[in-house]
Amino acid sequence: MSAVSMYPMCVLASRGLLRLRKGVRGPLAPAVLELGRALSADKSAGGERSATGVLAQAILQERLQKQQKSQEQTPPVGEGSCDQKKNDQHEDTKQKENTAYAKKVVLRLAGIMGLGGAVGVVYIFGSNSVDEHGNKIPDEFDNDVPVIQQLKRAFKYFKDYRQMIIEPTSPKLLPDPLKEPYYQPPYTLVLELTDVLLHPEWSLATGWRFKKRPGIDYLFQQLAPLYEIVIFTSETGMTAYPLIDSIDPQGFVMYRLFRDATRYVEGHHVKDVSCLNRDTSKVIVVDCKREAFSLQPFNGMALRKWDGNSEDRTLYDLAAFLKTIAVSGVEDVRSVLENYAHEEDPIEAFKKRQAQLALEEEQRLTELSQHKKQGLSFGSIAGRFWSRKQQ
Repeated sequence: MSAVSMYPMCVLASRGLLRLRKGVRGPLAPAVLELGRALSADKSAGGERSATGVLAQAILQERLQKQQKSQEQTPPVGEGSCDQKKNDQHEDTKQKENTAYAKKVVLRLAGIMGLGGAVGVVYIFGSNSVDEHGNKIPDEFDNDVPVIQQLKRAFKYFKDYRQMIIEPTSPKLLPDPLKEPYYQPPYTLVLELTDVLLHPEWSLATGWRFKKRPGIDYLFQQLAPLYEIVIFTSETGMTAYPLIDSIDPQGFVMYRLFRDATRYVEGHHVKDVSCLNRDTSKVIVVDCKREAFSLQPFNGMALRKWDGNSEDRTLYDLAAFLKTIAVSGVEDVRSVLENYAHEEDPIEAFKKRQAQLALEEEQRLTELSQHKKQGLSFGSIAGRFWSRKQQ
């Protein structure tokens, strides 16, 4: 093919490349520019390299067509992100709807179960009591409608149960005092178990353990002839009974009272001294909580809560204090305990007062001895003077 015949073809290729330069963006733009330079070189060189330019133009057009097809198939970035957001919002909405539906189902099931449980409770606790032969025992609700009967009996049962928790099990928690020839101690000592005589400790290896306070044996031995010792604890009997056995193998504790014997007042288990069947003027309650004897505040002593210290000497001092009251024959212990009612540590206050009294007694004895010496010296002088006068 001659150079003249190739010229129109080169012109067409140049015009095509010009259009491609204007419309092509992206990674193929450098290739288009390079192809333009090659065609320009072909024009200047004549027809020697025109065939190469035409071939390059054909290859480039094929690549451009492929790129346009891929761009048409691939959505724009903005449109894809919008669609993704819409899909996410749709999924979130659907998830919220599923969660709300699940909550409704759970609430309905809970309501059905609660209603069924209430009906079962009313049926069980609202039925008539039966005797040993299985016969129904008539009561005051037999003349009512069956449903009303069930409701009234269930209400009465729970009312009595609540009353049992709030009130002591009996208005007389202790039996009557012993009569002669048996010996009845003149005073009654009521002791708490937890944090007064024992300290609960828990560890992962051993679980719950109770540490015995130093001086328990000494306290029991010193006070057993003078006091009727009663363990009255807010613990349950199942927990406290074996603990009392472990700390009192010799049987100094005469009676044991547990949580069911307390009076439940404002969230506290209170020990009502008036229910002990003893003269309240001779009853002393020892606890680490003032709320435990709040109904009779001058019948109690609030010791500091024991933290498990093995060097503790409180029970030894407590034995001395209580022994002093008993030996002194105090008619009403409340007159003594009232002086320690507002002390943070009554035992420490008692020790300070005892030390002060001992110091005052020592000073009194010293002054008395000095007066006696002065009286003796004056008497000796007067005797000598009298004897000389007679001579």
